[in-house]
Amino acid sequence: MTRVIAIDGLGGDNAPSAVVEGLRLNAERNPDISYIVTGPIDQMTSVFGGLTIAGERISFVDAPDHVSMDAKPSQAVRQGRNSSLWKAIEEVKEGRAHAVVSGGNTGALMAMSALQLRTIDGIDRPAIAAIWPTLRSESIVLDVGANLEANAKQLTQFALMGVEFARLGLGVRRPTVGLLNIGSEDQKGREEIREAQDMLLAMDDASFSYEGFVEGNDISKGTVDVVVTDGFTGNVALKSAEGTAKQVGDYLRAALSRSIGGRIGYFLAKGALVAFKRRVDPRRVNGGPLLGLNGLVVKSHGGTDGIGFASALDLAVDLAKAGITDKLHQRVALMNKVVDEDGQAVSAS
Repeated sequence: MTRVIAIDGLGGDNAPSAVVEGLRLNAERNPDISYIVTGPIDQMTSVFGGLTIAGERISFVDAPDHVSMDAKPSQAVRQGRNSSLWKAIEEVKEGRAHAVVSGGNTGALMAMSALQLRTIDGIDRPAIAAIWPTLRSESIVLDVGANLEANAKQLTQFALMGVEFARLGLGVRRPTVGLLNIGSEDQKGREEIREAQDMLLAMDDASFSYEGFVEGNDISKGTVDVVVTDGFTGNVALKSAEGTAKQVGDYLRAALSRSIGGRIGYFLAKGALVAFKRRVDPRRVNGGPLLGLNGLVVKSHGGTDGIGFASALDLAVDLAKAGITDKLHQRVALMNKVVDEDGQAVSAS
């Protein structure tokens, strides 16, 4: 079955050039994928026309308007019905595409996606998940920006969606799950976190293992496969990690270029340093799915280049092929057996 990916041709700080390069790289890796690109038709046919697959696997949908990166979500929804972002999401809504990828305005993407695709029945709010490089391998962290707050039931929903993402996106057969907290002791943390723990412990599901509370330093350690938190905390953690990685890289470059000895050391350790750079390169794990919708939406970092955008497309292709939306429906059905409408854990008896 041929999968089709819809792409917001104007989404991102470096669009459309980064989108063109990302599509080219993704198309080379995935010869069975077709693409629908949205944007001003003349501009899109011009910038994408140089690709060898332009006439075979790329089609275009005219979208004369553009949602700016600083537009408010409410404004974007009211005035952006002819935008490249709205039209790309619409392709998924109408069943013409299996996923949509955009590097555009995050708030607008969330608002438009929720309005057009709606949340899965039984999911209160969608969550943005991020793939996080760790000392062990990679982990899933969610939410990283969709919701400023989350109650116990919503945290439980995030956990189950994260489990499915780890299974399908990372290939982890039985993911381990932890709730991000200020300590590992059961009595610590806000009430909603402790209640979410009760709900997860009440689930008799052999497909994942709940490991308890985890702390901030456990994220980079890779202590668990899925780290669950509210969007405010998750976004702060994500931006802090990105800043720290850049700081370490800048320190390293400065130290190696400061003296002749440093330059000699760089020459001798060049292979290891290249491997280190590749390991911490955020472009390698770019792309976060907006989980919990009746359709697959992947958010690319707005400032990434073609390599990073290709990674977001890779993720969309993998999750579309794995049928993540259908799997999430099954997860929600499981949760409803142990959590009532008020978000209280149902007795196992």
